[in-house]
Amino acid sequence: MSTKIRFSKYQGAGNDFILIDNRMSTFERANTDLIEKLCDRKFGIGADGLMLLQYTENFDFEMVYYNADGRPSTMCGNGGRCIVAFAKDLGIVDKETAFLAVDGPHHAFIQDNQVDLGMIDVDTVSRDEDAYVLNTGSPHYVKTVSKLQNLDVYTEGYTIRNNDTYGKEGINVNFVEKENDGYFVRTFERGVEDETLACGTGATAVAMAMAIAEGKEGEIEIPIRVLGGQLYIAFNRQGLHFTNVRLKGPADFVFQGEI
Repeated sequence: MSTKIRFSKYQGAGNDFILIDNRMSTFERANTDLIEKLCDRKFGIGADGLMLLQYTENFDFEMVYYNADGRPSTMCGNGGRCIVAFAKDLGIVDKETAFLAVDGPHHAFIQDNQVDLGMIDVDTVSRDEDAYVLNTGSPHYVKTVSKLQNLDVYTEGYTIRNNDTYGKEGINVNFVEKENDGYFVRTFERGVEDETLACGTGATAVAMAMAIAEGKEGEIEIPIRVLGGQLYIAFNRQGLHFTNVRLKGPADFVFQGEI
């Protein structure tokens, strides 16, 4: 690399991301090898994904997200919350924002280090034996298990993620266990190809699946504990229709630098 890249590192409940202000279009978006190298935890900065904050008309900014493997990806919920915090630190937004992502417009509110992010509506939920399958901006498989703390999430998740049922692109895999008034969730993420400390779209999918499983209707908020912290999912459920979906949790600056 002949030129230095300025970046910031953020994390949302342990889901960590490289953030680059690319409003001047200086970063080479097509360089997947570079993105993969930057995300590498041994030879680069290290992250679950990389995001470019782009200029776009009619919105505060556009979020362009790449998985750790360097490839463009579907929506990342915790990434969305982190790029909102990044935009606030850049002075682009203050206490709320409307931005564009791969799955459409999103609206978010910011209070201290907490970001409350609007997610897409969901109206299609299917079953794979005893698991739920749904798309909350990214495709997710949700399965209830016992003794989740001791589960080999990598092996179990890898097998399901690469099952022929879900085609070449695969699926994100969430294991869930009831815990007090909420749930404990662990996720194997495609693109990272490993367990992550949190997954926002996954936590959202789990909350919806558990609302169906427990017959909860109307306005609902569900606490979701992940390995990296605490998230809250809120929505209105009417049958298989989920609207006013919100993903709430921390989004924290870690460090910035040049590489």
